[in-house]
Formats: sequence, structure tokens, C-alpha cells
Amino acid sequence: MLKRIALGMMLPVLLVASVWAADIKLDGVKCLVAGSKAASSEQFAAHKGGKVFFCCGNCKKAFESAPAKFAVKANHQLVVTGQAKQAKCPLSGGPCKDDKFVDVAGAKVYFCCDNCKGKVAGAKGDEQAALVFSDAAFEKAGFKVGK
Repeated sequence: MLKRIALGMMLPVLLVASVWAADIKLDGVKCLVAGSKAASSEQFAAHKGGKVFFCCGNCKKAFESAPAKFAVKANHQLVVTGQAKQAKCPLSGGPCKDDKFVDVAGAKVYFCCDNCKGKVAGAKGDEQAALVFSDAAFEKAGFKVGK
């Protein structure tokens, strides 16, 4: 009897979480732990007020046991999935200009000037992502997750 009551109480929470996850477009989004596999709307964890997605429960557990290790990829995924919106330049913290941007692994990132834009455009791969999606840069850029 107690199991039925507990299940009945959990079901609405699971349904709401599933609907929110289903509203996020995951087309082309990869698991942030196993980067070559597609992310699933059924495997997710909370991150900075949003949700990050994984291919399986094992990857979710890996993230939850060491979230700092995956911070750059998790922050990037929040932007790529449209959950986090940028407010300022991730390098200077200054106001962004519409014509100063770089595509960083599928995420359009804006900058205040050609110097900041050039620094990121000149970097490659993990270094480029770390410049704009590290926790410090993410905070400086004022990325906010909207509901």
C-alpha cells in the first residue's frame, strides 16, 4: 500500500519533469560525458537552473559524482539547447555587439569588441570552449537560464 502511495505522489513530478525535458530540442545534441552519443530527453540532471542531458544513466551518474569535471560541457549544452541566454561578453563582462560573434561548437557567442572575438576565434577545440563556457566566463557573460 505504501509503495502505491509513494508511486502516486512521484508520478506527477516525473510527468512535469518529462514535459519540460521534452520541450527542449535535443536534435544534434550529444551526451556531455560520452560526447559521441546522442543525448536523451529521458536522462538528465539539474545544472544551474536548467537541465543537462546524457545518453544513459551511467553518464548521468558520472556527471553527478564530479560535476566540476564536466562544467564547460554542461554550460555549453545549456546554451546549445537554448536554455541559457547570454547578457555580456564572456571575456570582459562588457556589453555585447550584434556584429561581434563566433560560433563555438554550435553555440553563437557574442563579444564586446574585435579583441575578445579574435581571442576566441583564434583558439581551437577545448581551449575555445573553455574561454567562453568555463564557470568564470559563464558568470562573467551573465548567462541565465530561463524557464
